[in-house]
Amino acid sequence: MEINTLTAAERRVWDAFATGEVVDFRTTDAPDPALGERWGPERSVRAEVVRAVLLGGARRDGEIPALRIVGARITGALNLRNGTVDCAILFGGCFFDEVPNLYGAQFRHLNLSESVLPGMIAATVRIDGQLLLIDCRILGPARFGAAQISGTVYLDGARFTSANPDSDPADGTEQEALLQFNRATLGDDLWAPGLHVDGRLRLAGATVTGTVNLDDAVLTAPGRTALDAETLAVGTDLRAMRLRVQGRVNLRGARIPGQLNLAYAQLSEPGGVALRASSCVVGELWLREAAPVEGSVNLRRSQVELLHVAPEVWPDSVQLDGLTYGALTPHEPAERRLAVLERDGDDYVPYAYEQLTASYRRIGDDAAARTVQLAKQRRQRRGLAWYARLWGHVQDLTVGYGFRPMRAVAWMLSLLMVASVAYTVRRPRPLKADESPDFNPVFYSLDLLLPIIDFGQERAFTPEGGWHQGLSYVLIITGWILATTIIAGVSRAVSRQ
Repeated sequence: MEINTLTAAERRVWDAFATGEVVDFRTTDAPDPALGERWGPERSVRAEVVRAVLLGGARRDGEIPALRIVGARITGALNLRNGTVDCAILFGGCFFDEVPNLYGAQFRHLNLSESVLPGMIAATVRIDGQLLLIDCRILGPARFGAAQISGTVYLDGARFTSANPDSDPADGTEQEALLQFNRATLGDDLWAPGLHVDGRLRLAGATVTGTVNLDDAVLTAPGRTALDAETLAVGTDLRAMRLRVQGRVNLRGARIPGQLNLAYAQLSEPGGVALRASSCVVGELWLREAAPVEGSVNLRRSQVELLHVAPEVWPDSVQLDGLTYGALTPHEPAERRLAVLERDGDDYVPYAYEQLTASYRRIGDDAAARTVQLAKQRRQRRGLAWYARLWGHVQDLTVGYGFRPMRAVAWMLSLLMVASVAYTVRRPRPLKADESPDFNPVFYSLDLLLPIIDFGQERAFTPEGGWHQGLSYVLIITGWILATTIIAGVSRAVSRQ
């Protein structure tokens, strides 16, 4: 490029490059970069000039070159496709007329903070330092797929919106992601507190050595996937406190050894899946004090060491088959946790009951564990044949399937009291008057109730006909039923220990 073809603004950029001096074009007139299309020639730099400076600008001995432009309008399309830039770049508060093409380029450091762009093509880009898009506004797709960034990516307060937010694909497929880091490799953190994406944020297959921070982020894609992070691998935590999402959060197959922190979050996808975190491996999943989830939650086959979620946070539909967790907090009565298992879209899921039982046993709450097991038997009973259901009701009524053994004692004592009074009022007649022992209504009733123990009363006396005879039959039949259910219940309880 001929130096004599440069405008005054462009000459400032050209001359400052060799020493890395900041070229500041800001004025009090239209300071907001969103109004950059109003900026005149005094604040405009052609994209071809920027390209020429970066790829062939003058060097000066003893100085570190860098391109640092603040408050400029970049006209034309900046094309650095597959280029190599060995200096730091700053476009602070700049306005880009057209989408920059950084596909396959290599940079040392790239800072676009507070700038406004119509989009960005940066797939397979390589950045040896940091990528800063703090408070940046991008009005179209920003593609960083398969990028390799050694340092931290800063997206604090950045906004990604579509130029046509109301346009939906005619074939019903999802719109293209506005912010894509799919299959990207980040050597440090992805720092994006306060990020706003009016569309899809894609981190599918990405690897982040450090932390992903989405605290206070707002993702809006109703009826579509707002956060696509399938098979995301994070070195430490994925923080998303106070995250607000309209649309689906997809974390299927993610690997997060630290916290997946969704405390105070608001997840909303009415009529669809609000949170899909199936087949994940997570250290701690926090939904502490989060708003009740609108939509279903899918945690099938996931492994979580600590699951922190209150019963009221769970939605009306859950899928928990295969979910394994070590600890469940906060501690709640079993009845409140059981209500969640009743909402499972897979109907009866025995594994979910076993996991809840195990979590209570680990903290020593055996009473709650027994309550869960009793609920499991009742839920299982619904799918049995009528005769099996009938026998199940008998076991439930008498001993609570072995998890309520004191019920049998209560039945025994009640029947013993009624029978003792009845046989006191009207004694059975002795079979052999001269050989019969003294009649004892309590032990006579026990002889009828207990099918194994023999006190000698039943063999010596026989009740008169009528209701006394019927009462003896009731005691004998009830005694066998209670004995059978007690044995079955105790065997079941012992086998689960």
